[in-house]
Amino acid sequence: MQSSIRRVTIYILVVVSLMLGACVGDSGTVNKTLTSIRVWTYYNGAQLTALQELVDDFNTSVGSEKGIYVETSNLGSVEDLRDAVLDSAAGKVGSDELPNIVACYADTALQLDEQELIVDIAPYLTQEEKDRYIQSYLSEGSLGTTGAIKIFPVGKSTEVLFINKNDIQPFLQANNISYDDFSTIEGLTKTAQLYYEWTDAKTDEANDGKALCGRDSLANYFFIGAKQLGVDIISYQDGELVFNFDKDVVRRLWDNYYVPFVKGYFCAQGRFRSDDIKTGSILSLIGSSSSSTFFPASIIDESGDEHFIEMDVLPAPQFESGEDYAVQQGAGMSVINTNDIEVEASIEFLKWFTAKEQNLSFSISSGYLPVTKEANDINEVRRIEETISKKIEDTIEIALSDVNNSHLYSPPAFEGGAQFRDILEACMSDEASHDAQQVKSRLAQGMSFEEACAPYVTDERFDRWYDDVHRQLSSIVGQSSIS
Repeated sequence: MQSSIRRVTIYILVVVSLMLGACVGDSGTVNKTLTSIRVWTYYNGAQLTALQELVDDFNTSVGSEKGIYVETSNLGSVEDLRDAVLDSAAGKVGSDELPNIVACYADTALQLDEQELIVDIAPYLTQEEKDRYIQSYLSEGSLGTTGAIKIFPVGKSTEVLFINKNDIQPFLQANNISYDDFSTIEGLTKTAQLYYEWTDAKTDEANDGKALCGRDSLANYFFIGAKQLGVDIISYQDGELVFNFDKDVVRRLWDNYYVPFVKGYFCAQGRFRSDDIKTGSILSLIGSSSSSTFFPASIIDESGDEHFIEMDVLPAPQFESGEDYAVQQGAGMSVINTNDIEVEASIEFLKWFTAKEQNLSFSISSGYLPVTKEANDINEVRRIEETISKKIEDTIEIALSDVNNSHLYSPPAFEGGAQFRDILEACMSDEASHDAQQVKSRLAQGMSFEEACAPYVTDERFDRWYDDVHRQLSSIVGQSSIS
């Protein structure tokens, strides 16, 4: 309520000051008009707060001077925002008018661009201004058109490994394990098996071991895991879409997620893996670096007891002998093609928002990574505010190291890309969750661990799954075109 009152108050002050300025020119004529800019995002929690505070600063400073007022709206989840934007673009009954700026991933921006609804920002920037940004961030927003900027970078992220520092220590010490064992995907899988067996042995009940880890994004696991192993699942050659669901590579992905999952070494119960950390279901998770603010400060176990924890953060594990690739993610902002005045005002705000000091301020409050070369330095992050959260500082430090020392990768946008990603997100996780429950049921019937798992870890089981998923993905690619 206080936040809403504050925004309303600021809006009134800005409007009044602009009206006065507009009516009291030297010649007694109007010399300034108010241009209102609407922004739709999926930000929530600390990210939404960080955005709103900077928007308020803009409205009372540069915005007030230039006659621009920015208003933000949260549309829910990424999927909710995507649906709302596409409904508005299609003019569906009950949908709102498109905003001036919308937080966009490439697949959504591509659909808007095909309708000529978004602006190429490149002509509005000087070469000097373009050179301030990390090139791969600008390139991701080109949608395949050389030199274009259809998605403007405002905050990026990669994946990292978050760990419940307190509760994992007894296991590490008892088994002579260090964090080095978490550096590879195969090492993580092996360590997760040891943790299950170690926790199982601590009770009289058989086969009640606990899971060690979970993943927030299975689509990222497919895209980046395959890329590390030398395969682009989606790419283009001479403008033609190329789909490569290499069976040997996909089998390695299967063996290091589905198999340990059905055996109970990995787990996914809540909506996000940070939910599973909070209930003590897992001790580590692989997720977006921007999600550090959601890592819980305490654990509430099954008995209702609570104890406080600290967070450690490590680089996301990579496949042994694989190439050094890290995911580049995080939506940028697309400017909707309205009229010249609103477009220029929108771009004015985005340039201000991503200027060094503002971008650093947004980064340390939200957990997103800065997008300019100058700000992409942990020392700059620490300089901007001494009271930066330790969780965010540690996460940004690890993530910036990945950004500066790894090859960053994001899959190209193409028609049907969102549906393609949705299938990758669900195809292995749904199967693993279902079959893990079957294993538990078989164990409850008195079967041994090996007997209970046996039907789910065969070549035939993988082949059936692979053929089905390959068919689904091929169908989408066959109807699509690359950007």
